[in-house]
Amino acid sequence: MNDPVNIGTLLSGTLSDTLTVSLPLFRPELTLSATIVLLLLCRMLPLLRLLDSALVALGGAAFALWYAWLDMQALPVFAEAASTAGGRTEIFSGLLVFDSFTAYLRCILAGFLVLYIVFTKVSGIPDREDGADFYSLVLGATLGMCLMASANHLLMVFMAVEMASVPSYALAGILKGRRAASEAAIKYAVYGAGAAGIMLYGISLLAGMLGTCHLPSMAVELGRFAQAGAPGGSVMVLCLGGLMLAVGLAFKLSAVPFHFWCPDVFEGAAAEVGAFLSVASKAAAVALLIRVAYGLGMPAGGAAAGELVADLAPVRHFAVAVIALMAAVTCTLGNLAAYGQTNMKRLLAYSTIAHAGYLMMGVAAAMALAGPKPAAAATAVGAVAFYLGTYVFMNLAAFAIVAFLRNRLRSEEIAAYAGLVRTSPGIVVATAVVLVSLIGLPPLAGFVAKFLVFSSLVQAISLGVDRQLMLLLLVVGGVNTVISLFYYLRVLKVMTFDPPPEDRVGEAFPLVSLSGAVVTALAVPVLVLGIFWSGLYAAAQLAGAFAS
Repeated sequence: MNDPVNIGTLLSGTLSDTLTVSLPLFRPELTLSATIVLLLLCRMLPLLRLLDSALVALGGAAFALWYAWLDMQALPVFAEAASTAGGRTEIFSGLLVFDSFTAYLRCILAGFLVLYIVFTKVSGIPDREDGADFYSLVLGATLGMCLMASANHLLMVFMAVEMASVPSYALAGILKGRRAASEAAIKYAVYGAGAAGIMLYGISLLAGMLGTCHLPSMAVELGRFAQAGAPGGSVMVLCLGGLMLAVGLAFKLSAVPFHFWCPDVFEGAAAEVGAFLSVASKAAAVALLIRVAYGLGMPAGGAAAGELVADLAPVRHFAVAVIALMAAVTCTLGNLAAYGQTNMKRLLAYSTIAHAGYLMMGVAAAMALAGPKPAAAATAVGAVAFYLGTYVFMNLAAFAIVAFLRNRLRSEEIAAYAGLVRTSPGIVVATAVVLVSLIGLPPLAGFVAKFLVFSSLVQAISLGVDRQLMLLLLVVGGVNTVISLFYYLRVLKVMTFDPPPEDRVGEAFPLVSLSGAVVTALAVPVLVLGIFWSGLYAAAQLAGAFAS
């Protein structure tokens, strides 16, 4: 007969674990939560309305970044205490996990948030009246994205995705009285609701078959299924549940065929909102994809888990096949569709889709290498983490240029940029740096990021791991890089060679201005990280240590 559960002991242990282990490792999220409450009070209380909500949000983001940086610095201590790669420590009864990957993504998201708030303050959207609402939504979505990066339980996966998505729906329609923005918000919400329902059904199938939602425990149960030789019907249900779960992840990644919302939402929403969805949402979605793929395909102990690593080989092969197929199709469609765009925000939307494909190539390589070569898999995860670090500056700079040119030219059409080199050469140079980096040409940060991802594919090929798939991805990635040359350079051609329109409104865009300083501050790291990239690469490799 089992001993009765002592409720008092259970509650005491849970409370002690929460206060001594979980909350100290949850400081960035707690800071964001406190800042959201303060912003809501600024909206409600007349006295606090005197505060500038942008400065309040900036202060909260800066504190979150500080705590995230402290956690990064303390990782060696956590690794020694946990005796695991990357300092893996489960918090809040296993709902979340803290490790090197969590710490790195928190730094990326919090650092982006600091840059983003400064950018929106200078660009003028939101205005002072709507600032508290806007920044509450931004910080709330970022909080959900931090949870996505550290999710260790399928219920937390769903909650984190919804926490990140629901504020984003409102942000897409933040421009009051603008029909295109309202339409964008409705489309985004409808697609999001459908994807969430499919994902939740997939979670229910997986949980029902495996008897748990805890990702490491699910990996153990999947290994037992593989050992016992599960009947065909069970395998079909597990595959169907995995594919349904992938629908929700693909929606957040704007991966084909769940990308339809992306161009319309980016075009209808403000460029400032597009920047947030393109950078922060993408980083969190890639992090969640890695979490779920690794959680189901590798035991929590990594290579030390012995036989279970081999038993989970079919799960990893299934994940690699799905991710690789989506990566190839997503990258190709994004680049081909971008070629015919006339609106700069739509072009950047398809560019975002294409870069999601490149990022998924790195995830596919990491999963392929996870079983036979865990150290190489950690290097591949580090390559994806490095890509995300450079992507923050590349895409945020691109959308900042679009927003500031919109304020000057009253247009977001590519044709409106004609002849800008004659009146605003500085902004053309900054645009060239950003777009050439997005192509992936040296000596810019985008080249190093793509090189590292492609190197992980080459490593998998050289080791004979899923060779055909990896070779296909490498060829597709190289061909798509060439394709992207045409539509990115077409924008520069319009800026430099085309004559300016006779009916142009607005004035020149000098870099010696507040908006010019923001563009310069975002474009310079794109150049610097292409030459001096060892520091970010070391941090990215530390992030990938959890996979070894």
